Amino acid sequence: MPEETKLWYLKNINILEGLPDRDLKAIAARTTMSRLRKSGVIYFPEAQSKNIYFLKSGHVKIVRLSPEGREAILDIIGPGEIFGELALVDEPEEQYVEIAEALDEVLICAMSKNDFLEFLKKNPELNLRMIKLIGMKLRRVESKVEDLIFKNVRERIITFLLRFAEAFGKIKDRQISVPKFLSQDEIAHLTATSRQSVATILNELRKEGLIDFTTKSLTILKPERLRIQN
Repeated sequence: MPEETKLWYLKNINILEGLPDRDLKAIAARTTMSRLRKSGVIYFPEAQSKNIYFLKSGHVKIVRLSPEGREAILDIIGPGEIFGELALVDEPEEQYVEIAEALDEVLICAMSKNDFLEFLKKNPELNLRMIKLIGMKLRRVESKVEDLIFKNVRERIITFLLRFAEAFGKIKDRQISVPKFLSQDEIAHLTATSRQSVATILNELRKEGLIDFTTKSLTILKPERLRIQN
């Protein structure tokens, strides 16, 4: 891919926004870009610690695997985000059990961990942004743990819907629309509930006039009323 095109894409990555062109060009020179179709695997556990990834378009799910092969979705990554950043603090002997998988067609930019670390050493501003980013992600994990402890199933699913819509949706006429929705199985993994519970509560919320959804999209019809139930 032409360097000018990669540079344009990198300018739209949140953590790189506002960096001088010379820095972006230096990053672009050491990155590779590729497209993957839905369900394409970006990395398997054994390759997780090799690269840092920037997501230009599409959505990616980060999955943790148990020794028995059961999966738990840790996070959903959207356009403009970075992922794989925990490779920066890994230990050589650590056993990785995560998979990054495309939820739809994605365009990603990959940079080797070593190259990115070298760039961080030379760029204090980006280093600080990475520290803040990791802190924010840890806080997001803490919030999910708090949800599991303090909220019932309905409240957890409502909280997820609001966070998902606010992260990936667009506001129009006081409604929040998300063109690409997750499956009920994926929502169940993210909220530590069953698929049946997800289906029941989604249908209840639709009957109450709070949301509308299809297998591909979600609309929060009355965000304020939904937040009251959160």
